[in-house]
Amino acid sequence: MKYLLVLLVVGVGLWALVSRLRGPQRPGGSAGGKPPAATAVVMVQCAHCGLHLPAADAVPEGSRLYCSDTHRRLGPAPHPPA
Repeated sequence: MKYLLVLLVVGVGLWALVSRLRGPQRPGGSAGGKPPAATAVVMVQCAHCGLHLPAADAVPEGSRLYCSDTHRRLGPAPHPPA
C-alpha cells in the first residue's frame, strides 16, 4: 500500500510538471488548432514594365496602373509586356 501511495504522488507530480511545461491550454480543443486564415491580396500588373504588385501599392493613371510614379510619367510601354 505504501508503494501505491508513493507511485500516486510521483505520478501527480510528473503530471503537474508536464502540464506546466506545455503552457496554458486554449479552450475549445487541442493546443495545435488551425492557424488564422490568410486574406487574399489582389495583384495588378504595371502598364509600363509588367511587374506584378499589390493593388494597394499601385499608382493609378486613368484606367492604367503603374508600379511607380516614374513609370506613370513614362506611360504605357510601346510594346506591352508578354
